[in-house]
Amino acid sequence: MRKRYYKIGGVLVLALFLFILLCDFIISSSAKGKTFSDPNEIPKNRVGLVLGTSKKLIGGLPNPYYTYRINATIELYKSKKIDFVLVSGDNGTRYYNEPNTFKKDLIAKGIPSEKIFLDFAGFRTLDSMVRAKEVFGLNNVTVISQEFHNQRAIYLAEKKGLNAIGYNAKSIIGTQGLKVHLREYLARVKVFIDLVLNIQPKFFGERVEIK
Repeated sequence: MRKRYYKIGGVLVLALFLFILLCDFIISSSAKGKTFSDPNEIPKNRVGLVLGTSKKLIGGLPNPYYTYRINATIELYKSKKIDFVLVSGDNGTRYYNEPNTFKKDLIAKGIPSEKIFLDFAGFRTLDSMVRAKEVFGLNNVTVISQEFHNQRAIYLAEKKGLNAIGYNAKSIIGTQGLKVHLREYLARVKVFIDLVLNIQPKFFGERVEIK
């Protein structure tokens, strides 16, 4: 009897592992040819959508994911591959405001304030993609984040009727990068769960025209 339970458990673990790999494969494949690392090669879109993250890590050290996304946004803007920036991030408390933090640093690096729009309800990648279309009226967008994140964002965007390409910010290697990539496998599984359940953004709101 115990061997039977072990076999059933083994089959379930294997099935889960294969499902995780399948989710990863589908999302990676769907974004093939749609992410770029050279600003000279990426097609122009009117709006670049930078996905938020915290500026500091726990402990107060700078978050390289944040720094590299700022740099990537500046590269695209200065290369004239985007005309406007939409910053989508978490504004969950009065003390934590990803969009405003991004905006201050983008202005400091040369992007005019009037070219930057903020989405304060981008709590998750799904929210950011849906709101880019439904609230900010976009049909086409360039997503700015690390490549693995761009792939997931592009898949979600296209499932929600938004044409998206991605500009890849520099990625992270080492222990920190490994932890994030492992979490990404689970995030990709959640994409399919959210789509099956038709999960919607936490907030919508009035339309905002980017011009």
